[in-house]
Amino acid sequence: MVSHYEKVGGALTVRDLVDRFYMLVLDEPELKPYFDGIDMPRLKRHMVMLLCSVLGGPEVYEGHDLADAHRGMGVTGEHYEKVGGLLVTVLRDEYGADEEIVQHVVTVLGQVRGSIVEQPAEAAE
Repeated sequence: MVSHYEKVGGALTVRDLVDRFYMLVLDEPELKPYFDGIDMPRLKRHMVMLLCSVLGGPEVYEGHDLADAHRGMGVTGEHYEKVGGLLVTVLRDEYGADEEIVQHVVTVLGQVRGSIVEQPAEAAE
């Protein structure tokens, strides 16, 4: 059985995908401040390992626990959803990931949301 990792093209594709993802994230004025002072090459390496692991690749994520890594950043639910949406857009629209892969990533995003979000999304008025 072919893994999601193999379907998207393996580590090289995931590296390209992560680069594109962060280009989009950093282009968003409300998201960019989260990354001030962040070592982006290091962050990208961690994200590549994490995404490869999520997709069933051989890479093992050895970065910080997600809750520890995001503690004190004040990530809002709204911003988390926006970042997740950008990841899905890159996967689906720019790298042609099929719906099974996209839904797997969306499920994982839902599972880790509570470890990252510190402020719930504002209620609609």
